[in-house]
Amino acid sequence: MVAGGVPVRAARKNAPPREDVLVAAMATIAERGLEGLTMAGLGREVGMSSGHLLYYFRSKDELLLQTLEWSEAELGGERRALLARRGPVGERLQAYVDLYVPTRPRDPHWTLWLEVWNRSQNAGPQERERQAAIEGAWHRDLVALLAEGVSRGEFRPVDADRVATRIRALLDGFSIQLAVGLPTASREEILDHVREYLTEALAPQGA
Repeated sequence: MVAGGVPVRAARKNAPPREDVLVAAMATIAERGLEGLTMAGLGREVGMSSGHLLYYFRSKDELLLQTLEWSEAELGGERRALLARRGPVGERLQAYVDLYVPTRPRDPHWTLWLEVWNRSQNAGPQERERQAAIEGAWHRDLVALLAEGVSRGEFRPVDADRVATRIRALLDGFSIQLAVGLPTASREEILDHVREYLTEALAPQGA
């Protein structure tokens, strides 16, 4: 078999580690946006032909999904570290929110997320399951955090799964507005809105 006019065996031998390609893809999105990410340009960054990249990733959709999975793995490590901290659950919940919300308009991680969501209209069941796995990790961690807050008496008794679903819907709505640059609210205002909602939804009765 030949990839891009070069025997596959040679392509494997000369190709950089897959993670190097994903890191380069994310860096390109951060610097030039999605419009600046092309298979040919990425190939030049990592010393591969676009044919080699297509051999490894099959399509740009798959490249984007794998880049998102890599980025989410990095964020997942940060999220698990902050959730493992000692101290009030409320503080860790605020840290979760801070990690979730984009840092700025055109935040590269959220830019990539939105593009993968958009392309998922034509994705197959396996690709959809991989996207659902990413969503599920954020949801499970939030449910565990809420349940801990309830068990320690920091939060009122609530259905952690249902409240987590509502919180993430709120975060997604605000995050999309910020990521695409809508002039509705700054990041600081968004975080204030979320803090106010969390107080209303979780503060113990009489607190």
